[in-house]
Amino acid sequence: MFAAASATSAVQFQFRGGGRPLSTTIPRKKHNHSLVSSRLKLPDSLPCILRYPDELYSMVRLKLALTVSEKQIPAEPPHWRFCYSTLYKMDGSHLIIQQIDEDVRDAFCIYALVLRALDTIEDDSTIATEVKVPILQTFHRRIRDGNFHFSNGAKYYKALMENFHHVTTAFLELDCRFQEVIEDITMKMGAGMAKFICKEINTIDDYDEYCHYPVGLCMIGASKMYSVSRGKSLASEDLSNAMGLFFQKVDTIKDYPDDINMMPNPRMLWPRQIWGKYVDKLEDLKNEDNSAKALLCLNEMVTNALTHVEDSLKYLSTLPDPAIFRGIAIFKVIEFGTLALCYNNIEVFRSGVGLRPGLAAKIFYNTSSMSDVYEAVHDFSFILESKISDNNPNDKVTRSLIDTIKKCCRSSLTSNQRKSYII
Repeated sequence: MFAAASATSAVQFQFRGGGRPLSTTIPRKKHNHSLVSSRLKLPDSLPCILRYPDELYSMVRLKLALTVSEKQIPAEPPHWRFCYSTLYKMDGSHLIIQQIDEDVRDAFCIYALVLRALDTIEDDSTIATEVKVPILQTFHRRIRDGNFHFSNGAKYYKALMENFHHVTTAFLELDCRFQEVIEDITMKMGAGMAKFICKEINTIDDYDEYCHYPVGLCMIGASKMYSVSRGKSLASEDLSNAMGLFFQKVDTIKDYPDDINMMPNPRMLWPRQIWGKYVDKLEDLKNEDNSAKALLCLNEMVTNALTHVEDSLKYLSTLPDPAIFRGIAIFKVIEFGTLALCYNNIEVFRSGVGLRPGLAAKIFYNTSSMSDVYEAVHDFSFILESKISDNNPNDKVTRSLIDTIKKCCRSSLTSNQRKSYII
């Protein structure tokens, strides 16, 4: 949910002037489950400020919220200061965590950092397979080891790995029931990551299984964490997993340039069952000569991700905690909007695609209920639908899925008088 090991790389709020109406080109780190970036920058282009003045207000408001949030990081004891300040530096999920009730807040903070550390190891292509796999498989046991540290990653990730003893100290202060959930999810996630270090993603079933490990499990674990403190789950495991698969698949699609150009070895995360219809090698999709085939492949990948949207909306509708609902709902809207922008967009294979930072900031403040989610998803559905062409071999399936999503949204809205802030 709030962990970097989950694949949601929502928008980094670093505005880049100009660009398309709804999107901006943004470099991103794999598996960065970032809601907002603490490095938010205001638009530095006057034309953009004039074009989207209401978004500028949201960005300024969010920047101020980040400043206030930083001041709420505990000064003592040092291990808790390290944990919360590290989470703050990495992304904006701390804004959501700080709104959660105190009896579970610390547990979610440590849950996020442990899974982020696990992901930092899995994501580092410079670590030899024979070294990486055993670490992933046993990482759940290292959480209690105050002497464990590992020098990898960059910037805040490197600091996390080299000072992991602070996380261990904080972890050992949690209720033992939280500890058990964190260890169990870390064990399963590490084992799954290790499996796909050595296994190619050939079929769609492989793809679903891969997506389950970094994000589906994270969402299931979040529900179990909530159950420890409230005596009831956030949602069923099936719906939690569906939300996780949706998040991971959007991330996998939009991170194609980063993954395929990763050194020393590219990450091959798209299933051969899909890309093998269009090219001989996954990296061939980035060649300009294959642009037409690349778009057909991309659109099939987006269509596959759309199969999880209806269940992910059901998941959101069951969440009983307002703070947790809002955090996941914001991710959901941003990721669905990004998926709509990715459809039939060749920039996915070039420099990447993402929502305008100002629009993402606006979503952050305008998403507080299921009605808000339905309205935004409904709007983005129209954007995606407008890009479907009749010569696409999957156009009927894509249209059918979009129709189902729009009907789901319309049937759940209480009024026909909708006020759109997306279009």
